[in-house]
Amino acid sequence: MKQIKKLIFSTLIIFFLLGNVSNSANLKIDSGAALLVETSSDKIIYEKNINTKMYPASVTKILTAILVLENCNLTDIATVSSNAVNSIPTGYVNAKLQPGEELSIRDLLYVLMVSSANDSAVVLAEHVAGTVENFSDMMNEKAISIGCTGTHFVNPNGIHNVNHYTTANDLYLMAKYGMQNSTFREIVSKTSCTLPATNRYPATDRTFSTTNELIRINNNTRPDNYYYKYATGIKTGYTSEAKNCLVASAFRDNLEFIAVVLGGGTTDAGLSARFLDTIHLFDYGYENYTLTKIKEANDIIKTVEIAKGTKETKNLNLLIEDSITVINNKSTDAINIIPDITLNEGLQAPVSKGDIVGTITYLVEDIEYSSQLIASDDVKKKIDISVYLVGGGLVVLILAVALMPKKKKKRK
Repeated sequence: MKQIKKLIFSTLIIFFLLGNVSNSANLKIDSGAALLVETSSDKIIYEKNINTKMYPASVTKILTAILVLENCNLTDIATVSSNAVNSIPTGYVNAKLQPGEELSIRDLLYVLMVSSANDSAVVLAEHVAGTVENFSDMMNEKAISIGCTGTHFVNPNGIHNVNHYTTANDLYLMAKYGMQNSTFREIVSKTSCTLPATNRYPATDRTFSTTNELIRINNNTRPDNYYYKYATGIKTGYTSEAKNCLVASAFRDNLEFIAVVLGGGTTDAGLSARFLDTIHLFDYGYENYTLTKIKEANDIIKTVEIAKGTKETKNLNLLIEDSITVINNKSTDAINIIPDITLNEGLQAPVSKGDIVGTITYLVEDIEYSSQLIASDDVKKKIDISVYLVGGGLVVLILAVALMPKKKKKRK
């Protein structure tokens, strides 16, 4: 009978675990590397070859834009060099920039990220660092500073070079970092841009559309309509060696995901795998994951008895300092997860209202969410009667001795 009970219990556990296992294994991703991450928690929802070094093509420009935004004002003026125009190989995208032309950093950033202009990348690199080589050094230093471990860049635009590579995981780190900058976020969401007339180009016919078809509305029913209404950016890339690359972001139901796809090809129907893979990743994320608020700030977590506290104040409510919101699979009951509570070592009265008295941690699908615990009220220290009595008795004894009549000495 006991063995039957054990078997039933084990079977129930297995079914529970299976119910909570992500079915991401059923996702069919054709690209060589892919990654889907929820940005508030850095939770990886899906991964494929995310630390494999691969050619990034023009998604390189994410890091270029970051450095430019951190080292320039948007109203600064840069001058186009002959090198910026002549160093771009035939077949690579350009913005028809002219040697000696003067343009604002803002305009150059727009054509860099919206239309993927390679000449603009060189102009910006030279403006910031003097040379492409110096700028590349800055790129590599910046990549390391934000946590990248598999990146080495030799140019600001992703023109193919065997020594120019990165990983899907590193590109996620770059993209998340960039999206924390409001100007970066605005630029990568634009579907078109136009360069103004300048000192060397009098016309205003340089208008460009985004290369990111996820954010470009297409009202027809063509099979290659890749518009995704929740998409918010970020950057495409292509070279024959890198194949099709895409770093994309989406926002829905208060959830932001960033997806990275590298080495994408085309399907048998001639459709772009990078867009299809990204849409599949986003759909999977939104269908299976949600944000759950476990606790509100100042919620009472529990009541504890504080050592050496008075009878009236020793029972103290512990309040959570910050609200806690977690990312969880919709099959996970996040609300009822039991937290780990740790009180400060040697905690005893007196305690003042608002004092930090411990920490609380929730472990949800291998991610820890923590907050400090604070005291809801004052806890007064009770008087130690034994010490008082001993001390009082000592005082009485001293007084008694002092007041004792002195014996008169007999005269001899």
